[in-house]
Amino acid sequence: MSRFTFTSESVSEGHPDKVCDYISDSVLDACLTEDPTSRVACETLCKSDTVVLAGEITTNAKLDFDRIVRQAVKEIGYTDTTEPFCDTTLKLIPIITQQSSQISQGVTATTSQSGDQGAGDQGIMFGYATDESAEMMPLPILLAHKLMRLMADDRKSGRYNWLRPDSKSQVSLTYDGNTPTGVTAVVVSTQHSPDANQKGITEYVREELGPRALGDWWHKDITLFVNPTGDFSHGGPSADAGVTGRKIIVDSYGGWGRHGGGAFSGKDPSKVDRSSAYFCRYVAKQVVANGFAKKAEIQVGYAIGMAKPVSVKVDTFGTGDERAAEEFVMNAFDFRPRAIIETLDLLRPIYRSTTNYGHFGRPGLPWETIAKTAAVAK
Repeated sequence: MSRFTFTSESVSEGHPDKVCDYISDSVLDACLTEDPTSRVACETLCKSDTVVLAGEITTNAKLDFDRIVRQAVKEIGYTDTTEPFCDTTLKLIPIITQQSSQISQGVTATTSQSGDQGAGDQGIMFGYATDESAEMMPLPILLAHKLMRLMADDRKSGRYNWLRPDSKSQVSLTYDGNTPTGVTAVVVSTQHSPDANQKGITEYVREELGPRALGDWWHKDITLFVNPTGDFSHGGPSADAGVTGRKIIVDSYGGWGRHGGGAFSGKDPSKVDRSSAYFCRYVAKQVVANGFAKKAEIQVGYAIGMAKPVSVKVDTFGTGDERAAEEFVMNAFDFRPRAIIETLDLLRPIYRSTTNYGHFGRPGLPWETIAKTAAVAK
């Protein structure tokens, strides 16, 4: 097997695109809290002092979009009234209609041609799992997320009062075949107060953040880049536009496992872009946990309005018994949208907790559990 270096990135909850993801998922959770049957496709754009909500929502919930948006922005940390983007001063433009009746008739079990809850759209979804970490995630994206999550904790604790919400990380890891051998480079860029300097921020990353986040993977020979432009005091939506769904690789596997292209945030679980991607991750974990392979990727394809997928594929990348793994998947798991929603209990307001630092690899999410199964790898 070849020796190579693989790089993945993560972004903080204050990154403009993630601000939009969090607002969209906050709207979704508000709908599901009052009406679990809500159909939601909510997208957000933010720039300067303005937030635009657009999409299709059919719900019995009473929604106060202004309150939902401002609360989400406040929770992220954009509360500085001297900046254009601030929870108390932003402007909101809502452009929301109901879900198309022609889509609804294909999704609703009583009106769909399949006689069951149909997929909310056509598309392909992927799920991936690997035994290279306890979380069954590729290490580069896992470590990049840890850098961002711990930096956010440091900011919110007030321990480093010069930290601001917008930040990014990148981790490069060498592999010898399927085995990760060492981190070669780390990039961290963080928004900061005007009085902070690059030297002090670099010292924080080198002496505090890096060793805590990377643990045994941290070493003195890592090539470290911190705020490589020299200054990052102007950031967040005040500086850059954000849009829901632009961080799908950050949200999934950091480029290691494939992605079907559909974003997650702002979509209720009738949208298989989200629910089936979660289920594919769940199934991939079961394949690895049951010893069928060291790595597994599940692909599923759907036709809009149809309940049964048009295809299910299992790939173990030569790390196990692919035929046995495929037989296990086809016999043990039901990929129909209604079955996915029931298996993972998805009609709950849990989606704000998924938005940041990866939709996969974190405890407490139903698709991250290991199911009790009688299956035994051959």
